[in-house]
Amino acid sequence: MRLLIINPNTTDAMTRKIEAIGRASLPSTTRITAVSGRFGPRYISSRATFAIAAHAALDAYAEHGRDADGVLLACFGDPGLDALRELSPVPVIGLVEAAAREAATGGRRFAIVTGGALWETMLREMLLVRGLSESLVSIRTVAPDGGMIARNPDAALQMLIEACDACVTADRAEAVILGGVGLVGLAERIASMRAYPVICSVMAGMRAVAACGEGNRQGATPHSPIKVDSIGIAPKLAEILCGNVAL
Repeated sequence: MRLLIINPNTTDAMTRKIEAIGRASLPSTTRITAVSGRFGPRYISSRATFAIAAHAALDAYAEHGRDADGVLLACFGDPGLDALRELSPVPVIGLVEAAAREAATGGRRFAIVTGGALWETMLREMLLVRGLSESLVSIRTVAPDGGMIARNPDAALQMLIEACDACVTADRAEAVILGGVGLVGLAERIASMRAYPVICSVMAGMRAVAACGEGNRQGATPHSPIKVDSIGIAPKLAEILCGNVAL
């Protein structure tokens, strides 16, 4: 399987971390290409940065996705997920959707803990669109965003534990998603100290990728459902949008 991992922000350290997780957790036959956004915010934490990151994700797909058998959109927020699925002939996995579907397995009710206060409303909207909002009991955000937590995860650990505990005891969640690439590794640490399931969004994304398998592309190429000319965007993305993908 040829997997394209798109980190739609511009922090290469995050991209390399996700790539390393993929190489450690996916079958050894998986050929991974991991790329960061070519432009845009270092970290995604608002609607404005989310919108820019969605464009960056499409730009990265147009540049690197031609031979991919699957795409992992490696941002807890899934910016551009539906647009990527519109253009891509192969499966595109988003971290929010993958983690929520895993958390809701067997009818479980789940909660989300993540960094950045502005994410709560955006995440609720995403889960409503995906048909997963009925299984959601709460979203608890902590003040540091994921980028800050990634720089000093030990300092944030107790805060995250308390938020997860509150999801279970006060909100009656049966599983908790720890959302965000910046929080990688912390779900496992919290789960080792608690009796309830704590799901890492990145690992849930990797498991969803593995479940997709290689599939059968049958020579499929990127496509636009409605052909339209564009100006000012990257040439390869413009070619997909106008229906001319032969380079």
